[in-house]
Amino acid sequence: MPTIRKRGNKFHVQIRRMGFQTLTRSFSQRSDAAEWAREMESRADRRELPDSTRHLHGILLHDLLDRYGAEISPTKKGCRQEQYRIAVIKKHPLAKMSLATLASHHIASYRDHRLKKVKPSTVALELGLLQHALGVACREWGINLNQNAVRQVAKPKFNNRRDRRLEGDELDHLLSSCRQCRNEFMRPLIVLAVQTAMRRGELLETLWGHIDFTSRTLHIPEAKNGTPRTIPLTTVAVETLRNLQNSSKTEQVFPISAEAVKNSWQRLVRRAGVTNLTFHDLRHEAISRFFEMGLSVPEVALISGHKDARMLFRYVHL
Repeated sequence: MPTIRKRGNKFHVQIRRMGFQTLTRSFSQRSDAAEWAREMESRADRRELPDSTRHLHGILLHDLLDRYGAEISPTKKGCRQEQYRIAVIKKHPLAKMSLATLASHHIASYRDHRLKKVKPSTVALELGLLQHALGVACREWGINLNQNAVRQVAKPKFNNRRDRRLEGDELDHLLSSCRQCRNEFMRPLIVLAVQTAMRRGELLETLWGHIDFTSRTLHIPEAKNGTPRTIPLTTVAVETLRNLQNSSKTEQVFPISAEAVKNSWQRLVRRAGVTNLTFHDLRHEAISRFFEMGLSVPEVALISGHKDARMLFRYVHL
């Protein structure tokens, strides 16, 4: 409720509303003071008044990231990677700032500092995380921010498109080097990646119950784009899975972590003498092979899981 007091020959109005800045103004006529007070109350009801920042002084960006990491990140498929980004940001002086003082120039400074150490794509992911965290805080946690400081900052531009395919006898070198690998699953992982165009995460999440050897198909219940799909299996893929099943004692086809695959892959390519090849490049190789076999765009899209043909074509290098 507004408070109107007469001070000398003026009528002083004060409006205090929780969550908003305190408003004051003086008028010569009481009727003018009352009319202004009603207008401000109406604007407050419509949330058109500037929010109070007093409560934001006690909330550090570090605290916000802690809550985001505990409540929001676990709901995402890339939780582990996002938790790592959160840990990186929390080590920066930016995380010690309160939400009341956090401004776009602080974000820009963080961006420029990180660009000196990591790739633009990494910085873009970190800024995207910050922007989403501030947005969630404002929309869902009742933390009234005047603006999302990250939105005002230009994101670094980058081009992470790759066109790497297996060349010559590189696949043979990789499979041959697997004999010296302590990780017994690397050879079947590589073979299936090339035969199915499945992502590393999809392969590691595959269960024996997802495979139908009679129809020679493999069901992927949860893909990166959120849409399940069922893909056909080649003769080589079926044979590889049969060999794995004979010695398997777990529900998972590949009972290993993504980190174990990453470390084994790095050692494997060095041992095989193969350079500039990532595990994800095997998906490029597989999709390109499908087209070279004569499959149509819809057929390859059903196998790869791409909804957008333009994104599918980024993986095609004939």
